[in-house]
Amino acid sequence: MKFFVDTADVDAIRELNDLGMVDGVTTNPSLIKKSGRDILEVTKEICDIVSGPVSAEVTAVDADKMIEEGRKLAEIAENIAVKVPLTWDGLKACKVLSDEGKMVNVTLCFSANQALLAAKAGATFISPFIGRLDDLNLDGLELIADIREIYDNYGFETNILAASIRSANHMSECAKIGADVATAPPGVIKAMANHVLTDKGLDQFLKDIADAGIKIV
Repeated sequence: MKFFVDTADVDAIRELNDLGMVDGVTTNPSLIKKSGRDILEVTKEICDIVSGPVSAEVTAVDADKMIEEGRKLAEIAENIAVKVPLTWDGLKACKVLSDEGKMVNVTLCFSANQALLAAKAGATFISPFIGRLDDLNLDGLELIADIREIYDNYGFETNILAASIRSANHMSECAKIGADVATAPPGVIKAMANHVLTDKGLDQFLKDIADAGIKIV
């Protein structure tokens, strides 16, 4: 499974990239805005750091303007993946841009039907949102599994890019299911190196055992 880092923090991207932990980057206008820097400038800098796909999101909502904006974003660097929303207009833009040979990341996917449409439109990546589905008391990981089954059934080449990842557990579960890519904040990727029982967790574990009357021999 490939790791994309979900951030506009150039220093964090560079650190993980130097460790070989970054295969690409996903970002969005709001993340870059928080840095207080120009969107195009930051995106270009990120593209210079990593060799893999860098998702740059359009802000338009209608197809024609998405296409126009996507073409401009694709001019930033060869490794730009134009990110469009999973709306009917987004699918139209995906079809045009992908036919032009541009990488397209269709984001905000919440159902297997939506993922099927994106694959038919030629998407390079489909981004199902695990965490947001979990927030709605739905199983985001089950969606990843459903998309994997459908894509494998018909040989779709669209990459499943698991997004809205909130924990290290999400990362390992996505890997077991067979997601092609998982994108997560730097902190989540670093948390994958943690031992299962931290010192605090071990103390609680031992206390629970003692409270249960279990002796360790």
